[in-house]
Amino acid sequence: MQNRLSKFTSLEAWALEPEPATFAPGSKWSNKDMDPVPPHRRTWTTTNYILYWISDATNVAVWELASSMLAIGLSWKQALPAIAVGHCIIAVVMVANGTIGAKLHVPFPVLNRSSFGFWFSYFSVISRVILSMFWFGVQTFTGSECVYQMLKAIWPSIAHMSNQLSPGANITTSGMLCYFLYWLIQFPFMFVSPQKIRYLFVAKGILVPIAWLAMLIWAFVKVPSHGSLFHQSANVSGSKLSWAWLSALNSALGIYSTLAVNIPDFTRYAKNERHQYIQLFIIPIAFTFVGFLGIAVTSAGVVLYNGIFWDPLRLVDNWDNRAAAFFASFSFFLATLGTNISANSLCAGNDMTALCPRWINIRRGQVICAFIGGWALCPWEILASASGFLSFMNGYTVFLGPFAGIMVTDYWLVHRGNVDVPSMYRPHGRYRYLGGVNWRAALALLLSVPPNLPGLINSINPKIDVGGGVFVFDIAWMFGFTVASVVYYTTSTLFPAKETMLDAPILDDHD
Repeated sequence: MQNRLSKFTSLEAWALEPEPATFAPGSKWSNKDMDPVPPHRRTWTTTNYILYWISDATNVAVWELASSMLAIGLSWKQALPAIAVGHCIIAVVMVANGTIGAKLHVPFPVLNRSSFGFWFSYFSVISRVILSMFWFGVQTFTGSECVYQMLKAIWPSIAHMSNQLSPGANITTSGMLCYFLYWLIQFPFMFVSPQKIRYLFVAKGILVPIAWLAMLIWAFVKVPSHGSLFHQSANVSGSKLSWAWLSALNSALGIYSTLAVNIPDFTRYAKNERHQYIQLFIIPIAFTFVGFLGIAVTSAGVVLYNGIFWDPLRLVDNWDNRAAAFFASFSFFLATLGTNISANSLCAGNDMTALCPRWINIRRGQVICAFIGGWALCPWEILASASGFLSFMNGYTVFLGPFAGIMVTDYWLVHRGNVDVPSMYRPHGRYRYLGGVNWRAALALLLSVPPNLPGLINSINPKIDVGGGVFVFDIAWMFGFTVASVVYYTTSTLFPAKETMLDAPILDDHD
């Protein structure tokens, strides 16, 4: 019995063994999930990337994206082009970074070392872990609202369940029950490998669009031609309109700016680099259509229920047809599940693997994220009382634009694709730079991030007047991406890191 227990209580029993093909000097620096993906595990095709992005586009946050644009005074005819242009730009960056992962078959935390330096790369990795955990909790709370509506459709009495929690808990007994149920349903998906999780995206990419198209048809049938939102005109003009449109464009860029940085975590599983090129087209098409769908259905809600229900679950709560309410809520349940796994859980698992590869793989990282992000961070507290904190988390994209700009510039313009993959796994390899820090990347961040901080502070606390700083923050992602790219390219050209300059790529030790 003691021997059996030692298998679980011994620290060594939890250590991960690296694959024989690892380039790292020992298990301290890599494991199977960090190593380049072998050919037999490269299973993602064009169809998988289409369904992946349809899956990610169909989520509550994208549905509500247009609301922020209309709230700052734009009409729907101005909001939709902002969504389309923003996602065209992000699609280009997504493919630029995604192609690196598809060519080299290495994850983002490893790839990032070639541009930031072995140790400085941990700054961007830890940033992604923190963001993923917080948004995992927030998305889980959104999923619990879907469970509530599904249960309410079956047993309406849940709406009258006695609340045994204190008013200061910021969640009710029924809310906690639904949260636990959603977390419990979601948890087993943490044990599905990234190669097989694509089947979840297939199911979501087929079922959710059908349900949402049904809601769109419902909206046009119920309110054929006079939805109030469709007849709304812009409330701003002149220079204010221009800045409002740029702010809306930045919102469209920011919603998936995190994935634009770590898309190699998914494209490394591509059968070949051409399969992920479809992202150039599917991203703007899918996200623009979902934005339109959200506007149309919300517009119908204005006429039918005399309220602007940007949260689709609040709209469903007004329906008398319990069957329709259940299936609509189930579609949002499935949409939230797929998004939380792909954009938060898997990303956190990939990043935590790099932080402690001897003990953490993707699966263990996802489990850690499920407990810390799902319970320790208490997302119901965040959503109930910390709107300023959520503004800060949204504003964290001021770092993500520069991250993406440095990575794209380093691979395509500075090194022209000639990188040394084995050295990315070695702390004393050619990407050590100066003490593990590439000062060119550090300088690029230093010049691109601080100008956005006054606007970020103002978004958290509007009472703090920062003058014209708010205008820079309105274009935070574009400003950060552009400035960081220019600074990094200029310094890398004037002061090249000669040890990293190669005539041809090195993909393994035989090269």
